[in-house]
Amino acid sequence: MRLAIGDWDIRHMHTHLQAAANLEAWTIPYYLSAMLSIVEPQDEACPLIRSVANQEMLHLQLVGNIANAFGYRPLITPDIFVYEGTTIPHLDFDLDPSNPARRFSPYSAEIGPLDEQRINAMCLIEFPEWDTGGEPDYRDDVNEYGSIGEFYDALWHGAQQLESHIVGGVNQVYWFEEFYPELAPLVVRSDGKDGLDEMEQLMEVIRDQGEAATAQGDIPVPFRNTLDDPSPAQSHYQKFMDIRDRFLGGDGPEIYPVKDPSTYTSDDQDLLATLGRDFTAFTDEITNLIAGRTDELKLMETIGLDILACWKSGVTPRFTKPMASRRQGLRAAWAVPQPSA
Repeated sequence: MRLAIGDWDIRHMHTHLQAAANLEAWTIPYYLSAMLSIVEPQDEACPLIRSVANQEMLHLQLVGNIANAFGYRPLITPDIFVYEGTTIPHLDFDLDPSNPARRFSPYSAEIGPLDEQRINAMCLIEFPEWDTGGEPDYRDDVNEYGSIGEFYDALWHGAQQLESHIVGGVNQVYWFEEFYPELAPLVVRSDGKDGLDEMEQLMEVIRDQGEAATAQGDIPVPFRNTLDDPSPAQSHYQKFMDIRDRFLGGDGPEIYPVKDPSTYTSDDQDLLATLGRDFTAFTDEITNLIAGRTDELKLMETIGLDILACWKSGVTPRFTKPMASRRQGLRAAWAVPQPSA
């Protein structure tokens, strides 16, 4: 339901920050799995998707920095990585006046090879907000936003109201300095109003690189990855639209063929079990990273190799148990813990 501006408090801020961390983290396996399903790693789609996945990891760190400045540590657990049907966590495209789901159909939120359904979903996730930067409708339910742009609008306006809660220098992490040499470290060093000014740039990076960028505009020069991005001026949405145009033109990249899960061998099941174990450990690393307890992710490469091994064997990667074995529904799986007052 909608909230009056005066009803937004620090508990809503914490809840929304956890949801933002969930969504940024959720995109990473989804994008990497699609990328690694491409047979030829030199295909132009691979570096484009990789550049987006790397920026999603940056965004996750930035959400963690913002959250720590507001006295909250996001927790990344395997349970948030649910990939079922057409449900993308915390977004309801019907609430966007343009309802982009009508344009990008069919689409699937399930892990799968890079195909029309996956690239449509990727464009949907990064679809530019229709009214970027406008004052949002505050929501009590973190699943009631029509776009990631609207979601971040709510976070920014909420942060402005709660600037007195901002404490700088708490568990701040910045892992990408060599990629963005024109930017000062993207951390919150200061308290209160000065901290809010620093926080604004963190949110602008997230929005302009992908989630709330305008459909055709280039991203600002300081926000471009000058180290290894093949199209540094393009937003996530623009990169994914370029790949989608290839599919619509019948020129999608070759992908590994996949087997019916009912035919998986014991070796195939072992591949999934290995991926599951490594990924659970990886979520612990992510949690420690955004809590400021470590500055490295030792298992990032391992996860990529596990995913690739699955595809090469015709096995669709899986990061958590199938939903058929769960008692909770999707919304329960993505429920955000309510922080104490």
